[in-house]
Amino acid sequence: MQDLNSILPMVFHSNTSLACCSLGQYKWHHVPESGFYRHDLHDMSTASTIHVTYVDANLFYRHIKRLPMTQDPAQPHNALAALPPNVELETKKVLKACVAARAALAELNQAGQLIPDVDVLINTIPLLEAKDSSAIENIVTTNDVLFREASDPDLDGDPNAKEALRYRAALYGGARSISERPLSTRTTLEICSTIKGVEIDVRTTPGTTLQNSHTGEVIYTPPLGEQRLRDLLANWEEFVHRDDDLDPLVRMAVLHYQFEAIHPFIDGNGRTGRILNVLVLIEAKLLDRPTLYLSRHILRTKDEYYSLLNGVTKTGEWEAWVVYMLNAVELTAGWTNKRIQAICQLKDHTSKYVSTRLPKIHSHELIQLIFKMPYARISHLVEAGIAKRQAASTYLKQLAEIGVLEEEKDGREKLFIHRKYMDLLGSDGHDFVPYPKAVPAKKKRNDR
Repeated sequence: MQDLNSILPMVFHSNTSLACCSLGQYKWHHVPESGFYRHDLHDMSTASTIHVTYVDANLFYRHIKRLPMTQDPAQPHNALAALPPNVELETKKVLKACVAARAALAELNQAGQLIPDVDVLINTIPLLEAKDSSAIENIVTTNDVLFREASDPDLDGDPNAKEALRYRAALYGGARSISERPLSTRTTLEICSTIKGVEIDVRTTPGTTLQNSHTGEVIYTPPLGEQRLRDLLANWEEFVHRDDDLDPLVRMAVLHYQFEAIHPFIDGNGRTGRILNVLVLIEAKLLDRPTLYLSRHILRTKDEYYSLLNGVTKTGEWEAWVVYMLNAVELTAGWTNKRIQAICQLKDHTSKYVSTRLPKIHSHELIQLIFKMPYARISHLVEAGIAKRQAASTYLKQLAEIGVLEEEKDGREKLFIHRKYMDLLGSDGHDFVPYPKAVPAKKKRNDR
């Protein structure tokens, strides 16, 4: 194989069918629909080819990664190489970040195991994840609109909130599916179809590009050709289950880049890829439930996220990308852990307050419901078997009277909003304003 260390400097350019890197008599051409570069050595006296060398694209990029690459981002990236990358992935910096990320995930799992009402956790955190993952794609909604929509998804409401709710459904469906069968290309199709609300398959037509949302400039064009995409997805799936010693967290980062680079669907690729992150960790038994709020960090570092993805594409900068993803896991696992603790504290505080002020209606089931459904309706209590309609209405009104809920008219119905909980979910911090010191309800004495 040609020693690329000796071939500097190099100038890279491309057109629709050819990528060529040259230095004097050396010419390296990208072979369309493959992950290789080809060098032909010619005998100038006979004008014949006497030697052909093929080099893996990852190796090619690795040796020129410090040089500018001027490949036209408007042209399909058909040079995308198959996995695994031909680089050292588990560098010292990466392994150090792995240790911290694993410790944070272990603490998150432990926090989840200590919660007696797991329904509250798996209803709330995935919904926050859905909101932020959708916001990364400029599908913006608010916690209030989202939880209001979740209180009755059948109503005609905010389309962005409905799309975020489909994300949560896709996350649930994906977690359920990998408990029955291994993560696969089929899983990705099901996830994307749920997110979009229509049947999705691998794209077959050209025209898919990624653009700067502010300038409209094309920053990346994914590979083209249905068979090429299916081959890349098959390789992606093989790498998911590859029998090697690669840390699952590093594998997740590599898989996420590759899926986004393949960009196999017309739409929904980013959100599908972020759900796959969670599923990879669940399947690797590093995460117990789909409660890693990873999109929070990505949304807050959106420019860096896309820049590092682009860095792998342009110059093979895998280490920076992998470390970014590992840091994201560590930070969001730690943040989510603290958020879970805050939810538990508020729930205990609310339960004690209600049991003191309204001992006759207080129950574990009632408190759980107003945390599971912070936009509560009378029908929710009825369906949960807590009370019949008239009594359910009384319970909610009494909770509003003592300041736990806020009553609001919603068409012909009434909504009862758990405002203190919603304020906690919408804040970056983990503190809440406690209820006033509860005075026990007075017991009525029978007159004689």
